Amino acid sequence: MPSSAAKLQTVDRVRATAAALEEEIVLGWLMPRERLVEEELATRHDVKRHVIREALAELERVGLVERIPNKGAVVRVLDPAEVTQIYLVREALETLAAEHIPLPVGPQVLADLEAVQAHHTDAVARSDARAAFRANMRFHEVLFGACGNPHLVELVQTMAQKVHGARSMTAASPEHLAKSRDEHLAMIDALRANDRNRLVDLCRRHIGPSRDTYVAAVRRRAATN
Repeated sequence: MPSSAAKLQTVDRVRATAAALEEEIVLGWLMPRERLVEEELATRHDVKRHVIREALAELERVGLVERIPNKGAVVRVLDPAEVTQIYLVREALETLAAEHIPLPVGPQVLADLEAVQAHHTDAVARSDARAAFRANMRFHEVLFGACGNPHLVELVQTMAQKVHGARSMTAASPEHLAKSRDEHLAMIDALRANDRNRLVDLCRRHIGPSRDTYVAAVRRRAATN
């Protein structure tokens, strides 16, 4: 019978593997409708097949993977209407969080944002899409965490994860990465200037490109089939 330490180690491996696969979906390295073969993924990630199986089950629970009869697990194709609906909720939640960040913001929050953004800027300069994605996630954790409402922050993160697959067409794009970098810096400037209206507007516009690009691409593909 596995020890408690062994079980904990397996849980950690499943989480790490699920996170790595999620990044690959977001970055477009695993594309919509692509088959997710357990044996191949286990070899590539150097883990046992049961770890891959549990990681895929976790991604299925959050809507990034689906299982198709006689085909197995595949990267889920998000319906454009669903994406539009979720982004509408994201916009409401993220602007609400921005509206509740106390101004003037504390110096530690600004320092944390600047430090995280330095990593993001460096990753963009090196064209390191994975590092940029991780820094981007951390930037928004710090930014929205400053609202002081953990329940709102949890909802923001949950809704963002639901449409991670929709970011697959922009997350690794140099143009998108540069635009994201510039908007992050503008958000920091808005906080420093105590300009809430500008901050809220930046948060609203920040999420639009990934939605619009994905919806347009899926509709173009549907029109040609």
